[in-house]
Amino acid sequence: MSLPLPVIEPTGLSSEQVTTLQQEIRGLARERRAVILAHNYQRPEVQDVADFVGDSLGLSRRAAATDARVIVFCGVHFMAETARILAPDKRVLLPDLRAGCSLAAMITGQDVRRWKSQFPGYVAVGYVNTTAEVKAELDYCCTSGNVLAVIDAIPEDRGILFCPDFFLGCHVRRMRPNRRIEVWLGECHVHAGINPRTLEEARRANPEAEVLVHPECGCAGQLIYAMGEGDVSPEGVHVASTEGMIRLAAERPAATFIVATETGILHRMKQAAPHKRFVAADPEAVCAFMKTITLPAVRDALVKDQFPITVPLDIARRARAALDRMVALG
Repeated sequence: MSLPLPVIEPTGLSSEQVTTLQQEIRGLARERRAVILAHNYQRPEVQDVADFVGDSLGLSRRAAATDARVIVFCGVHFMAETARILAPDKRVLLPDLRAGCSLAAMITGQDVRRWKSQFPGYVAVGYVNTTAEVKAELDYCCTSGNVLAVIDAIPEDRGILFCPDFFLGCHVRRMRPNRRIEVWLGECHVHAGINPRTLEEARRANPEAEVLVHPECGCAGQLIYAMGEGDVSPEGVHVASTEGMIRLAAERPAATFIVATETGILHRMKQAAPHKRFVAADPEAVCAFMKTITLPAVRDALVKDQFPITVPLDIARRARAALDRMVALG
């Protein structure tokens, strides 16, 4: 299944209008006892108005721990579903219903049930970028940051079904070659489009730069393979989750970084390390689904109480078990 891509539309807001909207949103959030969560790939002005900015795991933990009555989730649909599952007593609002996910659309609950029947006794592990319906069929959820911890928590004699991201699954296979791991053929269209050619062009143009690569990227597998074969020097190349990338950008001594993931993360990197330079491995790696959410949409979610996300109780209960196992492992 594939989702039609929304058109990324410029907001046309002046800096003064942005500031006014942000002030209005913060006031509305206080009135409604709402917390605003924003993913690293959101528009810069949306990240700046959020109470917390982070990756899927970090925001899931914030959702579970908050004492706010309302959660405005500036991310994509599966993230808002996850927040609803982890905080069932909260009202979770997604500012724009077009904010889907091409990777999450690559697999259904029925697909997982059929796959499990073909591999009896295998443990089903799913990237958090999945629908609640899929999570309900999984034994564990994971993120790119804790996937190896999840795999290591499973007894070594058990086979593993990993879905839905092919590139992340192949990364896990390389990192844990002794494990029996079947990988689903799914991909994020944005990350899959970041290829070794564009990355190498960026490296040639910035020979002093270190490289930060998300394991979902299409270039990641070939880059890791080339490093293993000795064709590419591993010096200054780091494969990490989005939060890991931000941490490395702040901690590493390099002055320039080439970043292979969705370009929205560059805004937070510049905040974390303002004196460093960040170059997108592919400037066109922009998620149209993430960019559907704008400041007017966030304001309208608070004013109009739109669009509430719900999850059927049985699906939420079963999905919660897989999520709790993920959160417990860190």
